[in-house]
Amino acid sequence: MVSDDAATPVGAPLIVPITVEEHLRTARHAVRAAAQRLKLRLVDQTKLVTAASELARNCYIHAGGGELTIEEVVRDDHCRGIRLTFEDSGPGIPDPEAALLDGFSTGGGLGHGLGGARRLMDEFTITTSVTPPTGTAIVATRWVR
Repeated sequence: MVSDDAATPVGAPLIVPITVEEHLRTARHAVRAAAQRLKLRLVDQTKLVTAASELARNCYIHAGGGELTIEEVVRDDHCRGIRLTFEDSGPGIPDPEAALLDGFSTGGGLGHGLGGARRLMDEFTITTSVTPPTGTAIVATRWVR
C-alpha cells in the first residue's frame, strides 16, 4: 500500500463521534455525502461506504467507541480523494497482520471485515498498541478515478 503522507487536506475535516450504535448510520451517511461531493463513481462510493461501515462497527464493538475524521485530500499530482481516520482508545489489536487475514475474528463473525475494508481502499494503515493499550488509529484513503 502506498502511504498518503504526501496528501494535503482540502477544507475543514468533518468529525463524527462513534459512541452509540446510531452513530454508525451517521458515519455511513457522512461518508456517502463526502463521496458524492467529490463526485466519486457510484461503485467507488459503495466501496468507500462499505469500508467505512465496517471500520466504524469495529471501532464501536471492539473499542467501545471512538471518532471518525473525514477529509478531502489532494496529492501533488492533483488527484483528489477522501481520507477516513478512525481513532479509538480501546485495547488495541494484538496482531494487526493476523487481524487483516480472512477468517480472523475476535467477535464471532466471519473474519472478513478488516481485511475486506483494506481491499476496498487504495491506501490503508493501522497504528495500534496493546502494551500499553493506547488504542488504534486506522487511516484509509480512496482516490477519485
